[in-house]
Amino acid sequence: MSTFRVLIIGGGIAGPSLAFWLNRLSGFQGVEYAVTIVERSPNLRAQGQQIDLRGQGLTAMRLMGLEKQIREKVVPEEGVQLLDKTGRQMAVLKANKTGKGMQSVTSEFEIMRGDLVRILYDITKDKNKYIFGATVTKLEDIDGDQVRVTFSDGSGENYDLVVGADGQNSRTRRMMPGADATDPFTSLGLYMAYFTVPRIESDSEYACVHHAVDNRVIFTRADNPKTIQCALAILASSPLAHKIRAVMKASITDQKKAWAEVFSDAGWQGPRFVNYLLNGSLSDESFYTYELGRVKTQTWCKGRVVLLGDAAFCPSPLTGFGTSLAMVGAYVLAGELGQHMHDGRVVDVPAALEAYDRTLRPLVDQVQKLPPGVPSIFYPKTEWGIWFFQMIFWTVTVLRIDKLVQMFGSDDRGTWQVPDYKVLKNMTPGTVL
Repeated sequence: MSTFRVLIIGGGIAGPSLAFWLNRLSGFQGVEYAVTIVERSPNLRAQGQQIDLRGQGLTAMRLMGLEKQIREKVVPEEGVQLLDKTGRQMAVLKANKTGKGMQSVTSEFEIMRGDLVRILYDITKDKNKYIFGATVTKLEDIDGDQVRVTFSDGSGENYDLVVGADGQNSRTRRMMPGADATDPFTSLGLYMAYFTVPRIESDSEYACVHHAVDNRVIFTRADNPKTIQCALAILASSPLAHKIRAVMKASITDQKKAWAEVFSDAGWQGPRFVNYLLNGSLSDESFYTYELGRVKTQTWCKGRVVLLGDAAFCPSPLTGFGTSLAMVGAYVLAGELGQHMHDGRVVDVPAALEAYDRTLRPLVDQVQKLPPGVPSIFYPKTEWGIWFFQMIFWTVTVLRIDKLVQMFGSDDRGTWQVPDYKVLKNMTPGTVL
């Protein structure tokens, strides 16, 4: 029995999903996978906003046997409503919870990021080594056979494979041997801030969307009886956006002040959210601001270092498919490693990584395509533009066009099918096919 040592950088969703599948492979063809997951946070990073699973991501979830656990944690969101400045409902898109057809804006599988992170941690913690509060500072190729990894405490280890699953702003991507100096992150021209606000009696079980002039939007989502999630968004082309741009790398205190100033006259419940930003008991861990964008790289691997999830192919939250891509990507990467296992070893790691890229990239390319004008068309600049936008959605719902799309549409992206990796099905340690 040979040992194949894997280091996964990032303990969020993509990394532990891969660890699950590598554990499933362990023992196949006489190869034992020894997996270490290093996470920069001092403990499990289970914060974050609401995420969802769709299309091919549901297939990956079911292959992992996680549907029951995830259904137990789904957020009871009824749909999405558009509200005017007084809080009057202008249009509503109800969730499709039939289990058939295309999902609405609200997915059947809406779940808090922290809940999914905990589910994945619980099913992987006993078979893998987790290291919290550490980072990787250097990656060195050793004759194409291993990777020398230096950690933040000065220690070093050799691994047969290093997987960067450390998010949109991946440090692994920048440290990869022969990495391109060009940043593969492409801005979509949209700034967002997320935070949690105490719930009040009038808060709805629907996600709420309120448009304000100068390309601003307030979003809220209710996931539990005590708090709601709030998101503020503004186009980079807005005449007010320079105030946000100026604090993107400033302190969280300065960021909160800037967002509060920009949304001080936004209408609806804007004053409530602005007041909480400035005066509420909002911890730094509960506030997050960033610039939306996509990560597009020519290759996801260099030697024995490979990228996974947002580090490789962040599609942006606008697609609603980031979590699904991460879980499908983990399945494909493990499947291709399994396909290249013979005679007690992984015979050609670079070939397995290239096959992972070749197999998954068509789906990624499909997901990353955004309709013309997105996101700008969702952020009207004037009162008239807001009214026209709301009337379009009102017409869609009154004529039940949304229901027809759900009924006859598919939740899968394109025609790409999740591969059938027999090596990942019902494997037990020591299995030889």
